[in-house]
Amino acid sequence: MALKLRGKRGYFVIASIFTFSIFSSAQNSYTPTVSYGAFFDAQTSLPRPKESFQRKGEYLKNLFKLKGLDWPAKYVYLRSFKYDSQLEVWVKNSIKEEYKLLKIYKVCALAGSLGPKRFEGDYQVPEGFYYINEFNPNSAYYLSLGLNYPNASDRILADQAKPGGDIFIHGGCATVGCIPIKNDQIDELYLLTAGAKSAGLDYIPVHIFPINYSVKRSYEYLNKLLEADPSYKALNVKLEEAFEYFEQHKQLPVVMTKDNGEYVISDAPVLTPRFQPKQRPKSNFVPSHRKVDFVADAVAKWPEYPGGAAAFSEYVKRVGSEMVKELPDSVTHAYVQLEFIIDKDGSPVNFKILKGAVDDYFDKVLLSKLEKMPAWTPAILREKPVAKKMVQTITVNGE
Repeated sequence: MALKLRGKRGYFVIASIFTFSIFSSAQNSYTPTVSYGAFFDAQTSLPRPKESFQRKGEYLKNLFKLKGLDWPAKYVYLRSFKYDSQLEVWVKNSIKEEYKLLKIYKVCALAGSLGPKRFEGDYQVPEGFYYINEFNPNSAYYLSLGLNYPNASDRILADQAKPGGDIFIHGGCATVGCIPIKNDQIDELYLLTAGAKSAGLDYIPVHIFPINYSVKRSYEYLNKLLEADPSYKALNVKLEEAFEYFEQHKQLPVVMTKDNGEYVISDAPVLTPRFQPKQRPKSNFVPSHRKVDFVADAVAKWPEYPGGAAAFSEYVKRVGSEMVKELPDSVTHAYVQLEFIIDKDGSPVNFKILKGAVDDYFDKVLLSKLEKMPAWTPAILREKPVAKKMVQTITVNGE
């Protein structure tokens, strides 16, 4: 049952009480022994829903049991992510419980781009808050579920003469502005929603988002688009508020619409930027510097690390491995070229980064670690120890 009011401040307040009932059938040749309501019985008397019911009824019943959900379900919610090509089905047992994720379907085709639908023929999938208002058992796309586009917001913001329509979740993997999933998936969803409607759920909520805001790649892609489109940014704030409300509470937010078409999310959470790098600690380390009067360009014998070249190679690898945990969140690898001097007493001194600096914290941690390098056998020139400059690359790979 749904209630729609016009508030004193010009809001359209939409509050829905969602009840949901489901059904079961045996795979292949299962015959139902109970009725799940007039609407469901009427639908499953038709060829395609009947065929779907015979194939998927028992599977759906077992899936509910596996997820720890009561059969039949009482509350159901669908949400779709355009860029991520996903359609999620959420179910809960009672009004006070949190929704549980039942299943994720792959959306197998996408028309248009991110952004709302605003006129007929723009090939856009809508973005906003909708519900299922039509069941088509004889669809050109096998089975289809109609959405109530244009909703209250769309009727204000979309083209007044030709806002478009006929938006469906359907089978067939082809679309000019709908949400297509495969035929062997739409039959499950069709049965679930038909059972819900038969149980009295007149408004099965379907929220359509541009992205899944918890996916870093998607979030970064959307934010690049928003930089160039302030009007879309305003809509996106409301969509993200609704997404975040559900993520925090696993309950549906109450969505309202102002006279200007803007959504209002009741008790909206405060949004903070996602996937921000962690605050890097500050380091008080100051690299040491020794005055070296003479550094030889050519020597009779190069400096030698304790244990020789193989031991030095192992030391370099170990330092690179230890530095992985010091990389910033946004960096997966680094190649740092260093310069240092092996002084005539064998001390490694005056470490300096030539190329590949990462950030102040990482660089200082690396230099402080290298300053603890053991003493070498110094270079020899004219049978005397001399200082010699060295260059070495440290590879840090966190992948």
